[in-house]
Amino acid sequence: MALSKRDLTVDGEAKRHAALAARLGYAFKQPALLQQAITHRSFSATHYERLEFLGDSVLNLAVSAMLYERLNDLPEGDLSRVRANLVRQDTLAALADRLQLGACLRLGAGEHRSGGRQRPSILADAVEAIIGAVYLDGGFEPAQQLVRELYKDTPLGVGKAAMQKDAKTALQEWLQGRKMALPKYSVEKTLGEAHQQTFQVACVVEEMQLQSTGSGASRRAAEQAAAEALLERLIALDREKIKKRVPRNKPVAT
Repeated sequence: MALSKRDLTVDGEAKRHAALAARLGYAFKQPALLQQAITHRSFSATHYERLEFLGDSVLNLAVSAMLYERLNDLPEGDLSRVRANLVRQDTLAALADRLQLGACLRLGAGEHRSGGRQRPSILADAVEAIIGAVYLDGGFEPAQQLVRELYKDTPLGVGKAAMQKDAKTALQEWLQGRKMALPKYSVEKTLGEAHQQTFQVACVVEEMQLQSTGSGASRRAAEQAAAEALLERLIALDREKIKKRVPRNKPVAT
């Protein structure tokens, strides 16, 4: 028996949702929660906005706990700035790109035609909604685990000065302050269809023979990610040098 166009559409949607759940690494006991989390108000009255509200709070708590554990040398003010950078729209939209979330969104026809699948605000909202859905389905522990998995390849922070500027500017100023040449950026890969591409960019500091890569939905976003990764490495190297310069206390002779 041949399948109808509607059956094929429903079957394709189910496969996309199953693939998304696999990328999330979480098996929903209530699959309807995941479906709601990727449903825009233009598609249905049962949409993701309440889940987004909940997920925003869960995300902030999970990120705060992660930063408290991993950045134990930073004061409260700097931790707040790092957290703000990690939960801002652009960062969440980049996480959505890694999850290939745009292709899974349930959008009304008008929103779809106007580029809603690539709109950072929608992608960021859907990420928060998914976190809220996982929290409702399984509690805080799996939601926290999801947040940690989402951010595992994201630099957590690169120092107070960099937190107040975009990464490319901060890296440029760091190098200029040490009388070094500006970094060079180059596109290494372009992945995906023309309407939903992911760029992979390399950032190179030739004088130090250092290179980092970053990815994003645009070349600019990928350059920012690469600059941030490289700046974090440079600051870590600086800290190591400082530690080596500090003399160890010699035991006092008795």
